[in-house]
Amino acid sequence: MLILLPPSETKREGGLEGSRLRLDELSYPRLTDARRRALSALGELSSELSAAMAALKLGPTQAAEAERNRRLRRSPVLPALDRYDGVLYDSLEASTLTDEARAFAHRHLAIASALFGLTKALAPIPAYRLSADSRLPGLALKAHWRAGVSQAVAEESGLILDLRSEAYAALGPLPDRADAVFVRVVTEQGGRRRALNHFNKAGKGTLTRALLRAGIDHPDVASLLSWAASEGIRLERGAPGELDLVV
Repeated sequence: MLILLPPSETKREGGLEGSRLRLDELSYPRLTDARRRALSALGELSSELSAAMAALKLGPTQAAEAERNRRLRRSPVLPALDRYDGVLYDSLEASTLTDEARAFAHRHLAIASALFGLTKALAPIPAYRLSADSRLPGLALKAHWRAGVSQAVAEESGLILDLRSEAYAALGPLPDRADAVFVRVVTEQGGRRRALNHFNKAGKGTLTRALLRAGIDHPDVASLLSWAASEGIRLERGAPGELDLVV
């Protein structure tokens, strides 16, 4: 089983003392060259602060976010699961997971990003600012990542559970197979279902936490749905290739 998560716009500061980004320590080594090109383009963009802030869609009070990218190569690193914060990761509460659950996460969870493409849960990364819709000089992110990330995901065996946002799913679409499914977070009102925005992220974080704590390598959708029902989680078949998480 592979659980795919989106990143977050915000990142936790700090990291392991004396540590630095090492591309050879990241998972999915087939993406190393693409990561180098993305880092180089972000470095080029960051040479001019005002241009970087415009390209990253940052307001005047967010200059520190752009400055982060200038020192990216010399910043300390944290496991990706601890680096990201925001609503989804607050609900996941990675820091409170047991060692066993975190080890399971590293084997069965990957985080998509505009800078690194795809990394396993405990891959060491620095704080940065770059979104799926950001513009880098000479590099279109969707075209840059699409083939490599899609291939990396397709090579995973068993169930693939896609909890990414649509913007990050577009950077590396799922393979067309029955055990690769996209999850939508919905609510029911008057017998009809509608998608959620803010609570979408909280629902995904809560589901991911439950999956990591259970530590079950689900081989297929049927196994996942059976487990969810036993846990009181409303995870149900939706449109073709999709599951609905009802919250």
